[in-house]
Amino acid sequence: MKKLSLKWKLTLLYTFLTTLLTGVVLAVLLYLGSGSILASTQSRLKERVYEGFELIDVKEDTLAVDSDFSDVEEGVYLSAYAESGALLSGRVPYGFSSSVPFRENTVQTAVLGGSTWYVFDASSQLKGYGPVRIRGICSVSSLEEELRLLIRLALILLPLTILLAAALCFSLVKRTLRPVFRITRTAREICEKKDLSRRINLQGGRDEITILGETFDSMLDQLQEAFERQKQFTSDVSHELRTPLAVILSQCDELLSLPSLTSEERAGLSTIRDRAGNLTRLISQLLFLSRTDQNRQALTLEPLDFTVLTKTVLEEQELLAREKDITLETEVEEHIQIRGDETLLIRLWLNLIENAISYTPVGGTVKAGLSADEHAVVGYVKDTGVGISKENLPRIWERFYRADPSRSDSSHSGLGLSMVKWIVQAHGGSIEAKSEEGKGSLFRFTLPR
Repeated sequence: MKKLSLKWKLTLLYTFLTTLLTGVVLAVLLYLGSGSILASTQSRLKERVYEGFELIDVKEDTLAVDSDFSDVEEGVYLSAYAESGALLSGRVPYGFSSSVPFRENTVQTAVLGGSTWYVFDASSQLKGYGPVRIRGICSVSSLEEELRLLIRLALILLPLTILLAAALCFSLVKRTLRPVFRITRTAREICEKKDLSRRINLQGGRDEITILGETFDSMLDQLQEAFERQKQFTSDVSHELRTPLAVILSQCDELLSLPSLTSEERAGLSTIRDRAGNLTRLISQLLFLSRTDQNRQALTLEPLDFTVLTKTVLEEQELLAREKDITLETEVEEHIQIRGDETLLIRLWLNLIENAISYTPVGGTVKAGLSADEHAVVGYVKDTGVGISKENLPRIWERFYRADPSRSDSSHSGLGLSMVKWIVQAHGGSIEAKSEEGKGSLFRFTLPR
């Protein structure tokens, strides 16, 4: 039951309640109906008996009985008896025994030969003749057969009623929950595609679900506005900071070229230049991510020799690895052609390798490789660095996130892997990371040929 959807749960619940209500109603109707039929039969039996006295007359001290007295009307047999018990006129149904005693003004139930009968006796003093008794007899077995037929009919109709109720309940629940499904689908699309511009747009009603949809749309409007302001703020600030940082770098280079500087002054200016350079790279990364958020980052796809591009980047990074006494091993297949953006693919390799070198201690090893088959190109960067814990691994693609800032190179802002993921996905590929704390990390990306 827990695995069923809300639609099926409500359908089963409504069907059960409808079935229960229908069953109760049928049971009550059958109970009341059977009682009403039997009571009506008894009443009709009494009326026929009393009407029988009107069909009997006394002429010249002789009992005269109308011919209609012997007719069986509405299943009631009439018979007239003298005070001695002798049959004077009328009919007795087949199988009925005269051994049933007379009980005046009382409806008796007699079971004879497997059949059930209602018996009603009444007497009257006829002037000029004396007392006369009239007995009315009515078969109850035929009524019971009618009731059994009615019960069978109800048992046949009950399953059909259940099926019809289930179909109607399913249709009603599905129609009622349609706005909920629409809200769920919109929320899922927003999560999957990260598109806050989507809206539910429920219209045509003022019920609770429609109000919920309108509230959800209003919330999305506010969220989108807030994110747009944040993106614009990041872009504006980055643009505003580029010029003063460029001036700082230019002035530092100009001052460092002066021969009159003392060693302390030169060291201080070098520190300022390095920090300004780090800020310049950070701003460049922020501008890149800001353009990707606003879908303004251009993607220039062209045929590339990915092997040559990869080798060029690895040769440049080998110098950086040697400075830190880290071994850079490469394994690149020849003649791998790909269609992509050359600038972005260079940045992809640079970020992955710089990240690996940054988190690998002195004397460690970084391996980079590139291979391909008919459908895809696979690249990887593996290091013997500090590694990433299982708790932190899912968060490494978040902006500005660093698992352990105390062990990080201060020149790294935590934006590199976010850029890497976007570049891979922009080329229609995927990237994954595997790591074990204290043993290193492996980043593997796949791009379509």
